[in-house]
Amino acid sequence: MIKGYYFITDAGLSKKGNLKDVESAIEAGVTIVQYRGKMKDIGSMLEEARALREICRGKALFIVNDIVGVALSVDADGVHIGQGDMPYETARGLLGKDKIIGVTVHDLKEAILAEKKGADYLAVSPVFSTTTKKDAGPSCGIKLISEIKRNCKIPLTAIGGIDLESAKEVIDAGADAICAISAVVTKDDVKEDIGRFQKLFD
Repeated sequence: MIKGYYFITDAGLSKKGNLKDVESAIEAGVTIVQYRGKMKDIGSMLEEARALREICRGKALFIVNDIVGVALSVDADGVHIGQGDMPYETARGLLGKDKIIGVTVHDLKEAILAEKKGADYLAVSPVFSTTTKKDAGPSCGIKLISEIKRNCKIPLTAIGGIDLESAKEVIDAGADAICAISAVVTKDDVKEDIGRFQKLFD
């Protein structure tokens, strides 16, 4: 079950680097880590992904964003794909039935279709306006989280523009997990700041 703080790496925002951030996230009790390494060449991505995979092994699910080849190479637990990435059916065919596939959705129709196809969890994005992901699109708001929660049974992660002040209403709307990248990796103590979000799920 995907629940609590959902950690996504961001080398561009990070103060201490992806490896240190993920170590801190694991120490804070995070149970799922997504590696987003789009700015790197494949060789560098593979090297970093292998290191992160070992940090997560036995402690948290390790998910690779978009790139199925990297996920397969490092034996990741799965991938996360957006609406403009590799089609779900292709990703599932390459990964097999036992790997996790999460899908980003922007409206109820996309959410229902992703669940019907077999997605393991959904990421509603962006909940609020965000500058962390340049192609995130317009914000969808709290209402969509509640709508999707009423119509879909698989876990729901909320991402985009969330901070500690807004996190509680996002959880109350039905999010099983939340991600707040800039609210964590830009800080001096990643473990402590993730811990503040984790307490909202207690």
